[in-house]
Amino acid sequence: MTLPTRAALFDFDGTLADSFGAITASTNHVRRGFGLPELSEAEVRGYVGFGLEHLMRQLCPEFDTTEAIRRYREHHPSIMASGTRLFPGVRETLADLHARGVKLAVCSNKAVAFTRSLICTLGLGNYLPVVLGPEDVDGRAKPDPAMLLAGCEQLGVTPAEAVYVGDMSIDVRAGKAAGIPVWLVHVGQAGTEDPRTLGPAKVLDHFSDLSGLIPSTTAG
Repeated sequence: MTLPTRAALFDFDGTLADSFGAITASTNHVRRGFGLPELSEAEVRGYVGFGLEHLMRQLCPEFDTTEAIRRYREHHPSIMASGTRLFPGVRETLADLHARGVKLAVCSNKAVAFTRSLICTLGLGNYLPVVLGPEDVDGRAKPDPAMLLAGCEQLGVTPAEAVYVGDMSIDVRAGKAAGIPVWLVHVGQAGTEDPRTLGPAKVLDHFSDLSGLIPSTTAG
């Protein structure tokens, strides 16, 4: 018997929010400091979603990754709020799901301090009480399932009672490893691999489609 959906876990960058402008600005800050030319936002997007270490290792390959991460983290608070905006329908959909009693969380490869700060700045804190990053699971970033499993545990649901909403191939792989159905939104915003080829459970046309899908599953 299929269990009803009681919870929705979300990726952050490219799923809830367009943060590519802020990420690009901090990446170019690091590159300028190393004497490298700036990259366009479109170029940076292909490396977003795999964690900061991956981003710096790929886009500043000739330089010390630890130092690159330090410079990025030092700069990012100055730009992340002004350079991040919610995608259309996100605020209204999260409010609706929360009002319907659906348990909500964020599981993102973004540095968790940045994610938690943005959740508060964007006014989503009342809807998203659980916000996790790799730091919360011994550095085990997606596609490792640890973060998603920890999210389910903190929400008090089983993986079979949850869905994971993301936008990239790494989200599909993490969800499958955790035994959680993955629903895709905003496909093509980040990364270079088409996540639809990996067999997500659903591909949504609009983020707001979640409001109809989760209640109907619960009711059934």
